Amino acid sequence: MAVYTQVSAEALGRFLERYDVGALVSAKGIAEGVENSNYLVDTSDGRFILTLYEKRVDAGDLPFFMALLDHLAACGLPVPPAIRDRDGIAIQTLEGRPACLIQFLPGVSVTRPTPAQARTAGAALADLHAAVADFDGGRPNSLGVAAWRPLLDRCGGDLDTIAPGLFARVDAALADVEAAWPHDLPACVIHADLFPDNVLMLAAQVTGLIDFYFACRDLRAYDVAVMHTSWAFDPVGTPLPGVGASLMTGYGPRLLTEERAALPVLARGACIRFLLTRAWDWLNTPADALVTRKDPLAYLRRLDWYDAHPEAFA
Repeated sequence: MAVYTQVSAEALGRFLERYDVGALVSAKGIAEGVENSNYLVDTSDGRFILTLYEKRVDAGDLPFFMALLDHLAACGLPVPPAIRDRDGIAIQTLEGRPACLIQFLPGVSVTRPTPAQARTAGAALADLHAAVADFDGGRPNSLGVAAWRPLLDRCGGDLDTIAPGLFARVDAALADVEAAWPHDLPACVIHADLFPDNVLMLAAQVTGLIDFYFACRDLRAYDVAVMHTSWAFDPVGTPLPGVGASLMTGYGPRLLTEERAALPVLARGACIRFLLTRAWDWLNTPADALVTRKDPLAYLRRLDWYDAHPEAFA
């Protein structure tokens, strides 16, 4: 979450008039994250999240995202569906951007998850994968393995302004991952970004799964790998004792033998993906954007750790 597009109180008040949600009381920009503009909105009837979709989200994909949220909510998952206006419309336009008003869920995102929290979060991902078994929608992974080398080339030598030799390090790692990438593992609709800041919790209970705007159809085990790279380490990339193992325990025995065997390369690939997108944002985020940039080198440290611990998923 972040704020790139500023919304005036007057424009937001007129926007809310389309809904049966009460009158605007207050709105506050949310700086965390890097993808879309988000506001915490309080009205006389309750609390909501307003999301304005920025350039990385294709407006043509929004119906898929809305259908997925509705499906998961109907399956009983703690997922916030978009709120329809009085005409039944979920996707609006505000300040020139596609926009949605989304139900607010209680809970907080953890920065240093405990093993108990990782276990229940892993179980929530398994529940998500089970729930999409009968969901027909899909979209390709626009940030899947085929997109990483073009993104590396676009970053180019500017990567070395982040850390000396970074381009060569990522180039070599990506070549190894591309050569070993599996293409015949089970696929389904995945979240593809289930970081701790996209899971709301109260103690060790999961109260919300949010921010599905990278959701796509891709390898199920890749979703597990993405989650492992984000949960098993602290924000700077230092491993958290017991957390990765607890996450895998929570996900349970649903992974096939061949999926578990592929997790080391999938995790290294996930490290490259997030290193590159963080680096791109680091190099290109507007100076006046209300956004917390995330350190690309935190994912280089994770990549180094997976290289040194091929037994991590044994």
